[in-house]
Amino acid sequence: MPHNYPNILLIQADQLKPQVLSSYGGFAVTPYLDQLADQGVVFENAYCNFPLCAPSRFAMLSGMLPSRIGAFDNGAEYLAQIPTVAHYLRLAGYRTCLSGKQHFVGPDMLHGFHERLVPELYPTDFSWTPSWDEVRMISNNNSSGVTRAGICARSVQMDHDEA
Repeated sequence: MPHNYPNILLIQADQLKPQVLSSYGGFAVTPYLDQLADQGVVFENAYCNFPLCAPSRFAMLSGMLPSRIGAFDNGAEYLAQIPTVAHYLRLAGYRTCLSGKQHFVGPDMLHGFHERLVPELYPTDFSWTPSWDEVRMISNNNSSGVTRAGICARSVQMDHDEA
């Protein structure tokens, strides 16, 4: 049965400073984000509770500290038994959808979402987990390219906005 709940759109962006957005006086032309900001809720003061993207995302989705769920790096498995906001939204009657990277490592690629529009951009293995000895894990995607890279001008993974 359809419901009249308000739509919810949660955007988790990597390395996006508000000073870049035109709604904050920045140089980027962002008409759709500006419209969302004008009609929705924006966070003026938000703090990241972990300096890496995956643990920070997991904390937002679970409502728990990264240390509580064992997310200490981008290669940490996000365990399927940890409920996310998507689980609770489903219980409330919402249809949930995920698009974009989340760094979900492990067998569960949905974590409560009904569907996922695109697969993970990175392989769901432990190659992002730092090795504290001399031996590097061999995989299709280890982080050596990231650790040796200089300033990034374009994504080497995919050009999402080029079409």
